[in-house]
Amino acid sequence: MSDLTRLTLAEARNGLASKKFSAVELNQAFVAAVARAKSLNAYIVETPDKALEQARASDERIAKGEARPLEGIPLGIKDLYATEGVQTTAASHILEGFVPRYESTVSANLWRDGATMLGKLNLDEFAMGSSNETSFFGPVISPWRRKNSDAKIVPGGSSGGSAAAVAARLCLGATATDTGGSIRQPAAFTGTVGIKPTYGRCSRWGIVAFASSLDQAGPIAQNVRDAAILLRSMAGHDPKDTTSVDAPVPDYEKAVGASVKGKVIGIPKEYRLDGMSAEIAALWDRGVEWLRAAGAEIREISLPHTRHALPAYYIVAPAEASSNLARYDGVRYGLRKTGKDIVDLYELTRAAGFGKEVRRRIMIGTYVLSAGYYDAYYLRAQKIRTLIKRDFDLAYQTGVDAILTPATPSPAFALGEKGAADPVEMYLNDVFTVTVNMAGLPGLVVPAGLSSDGLPLGLQLIGRPFDEETLFALGEAIEEAAPKIALPEPWWA
Repeated sequence: MSDLTRLTLAEARNGLASKKFSAVELNQAFVAAVARAKSLNAYIVETPDKALEQARASDERIAKGEARPLEGIPLGIKDLYATEGVQTTAASHILEGFVPRYESTVSANLWRDGATMLGKLNLDEFAMGSSNETSFFGPVISPWRRKNSDAKIVPGGSSGGSAAAVAARLCLGATATDTGGSIRQPAAFTGTVGIKPTYGRCSRWGIVAFASSLDQAGPIAQNVRDAAILLRSMAGHDPKDTTSVDAPVPDYEKAVGASVKGKVIGIPKEYRLDGMSAEIAALWDRGVEWLRAAGAEIREISLPHTRHALPAYYIVAPAEASSNLARYDGVRYGLRKTGKDIVDLYELTRAAGFGKEVRRRIMIGTYVLSAGYYDAYYLRAQKIRTLIKRDFDLAYQTGVDAILTPATPSPAFALGEKGAADPVEMYLNDVFTVTVNMAGLPGLVVPAGLSSDGLPLGLQLIGRPFDEETLFALGEAIEEAAPKIALPEPWWA
């Protein structure tokens, strides 16, 4: 039998349905692949026994003709999602050893639809990072390499483990989360597809919070069709999450391959930044031509407040993180460092339990929320956020169906290359993605080419609220027109 790990999710689903192989055989192939890929550090916890137990149950359902939409499909779960009976750490020391007694709504939806769990995927600590170098459990290594170089490449962040696992064929798809680009940037860095749905489309219940008004769950997969299949299972109303939207979930897969003729694509002039890489600019231009050739109308638009988005984001997100992470104090669960009194316990526990980047963002957030600076920083950032959303609203009111932009300002970089001396250098990786979170819109990243040194580059499509279907149709058009990017061969095994 050919290597089952080389299948796409849709191909594996069809193969299971036609009984070309069993769910157990499929899961065994991925369990073995994960075991051979320790050097990538994509998984924090592996759950082979759980995957095979779920696979046996899937085979029984398939035999009875009772297969569900994801029956027997092996997935990786970002370790920000609470998983009942399986350690959930948010890649932090302070939550090391925490085993939830409950399941996140999104992962529960996936098990409801028949998926199996290969393990918990690595990430930047508490989802704070753009390279997956801040994890307490060590950095994730991308399966990609530069031409003629053995330098270890970052997979992006915070969902670096999810993106690396999909690109290395260590799962058929992965859950991820996106606060300022943490699905889309790692997808662009690894030649995979990632979608950040509209805020409220997927429940946040049971997902460790970073910035509650920005966080959104979504999938990373090999191609547009696989991402559409996963999002249909992940999405849905949840009464346990007050920000969850009570609206029907479309069959996103039906949108893949739909005609894009007549769709109006906005090209925001503000995204042509000074000093933009010539490779990125050329890729963007090619994307425009691919969509024009598919029948779309191209229109230049203006999003004038884009230049304020990054500084506003790095006020709002740390402020919310400062509030959300106050619950980790060593009293109820997680790490505890005893001291002479309760204040000492708090200080010692949090100093030992939080990494450098998390401490930095908590301090920034606490500062901008303090009495003397709330109006000057936090309140002003929220006003800018309103203006950013209005820019998008005005563009869509003129008949624009979606917006095409670059996904990242550069291809992936090597471990330790950015951010060590100046954290702002790392924050600039989010320049094309944070606006989408600030406005609560859906964004899809599709691989579109390779850089001169052989690393993946992606394009981003930004859609109207709850119009992920248009993004899937446009994404598939780009996928068909772009040069095919073969995933890397397993040098790590």
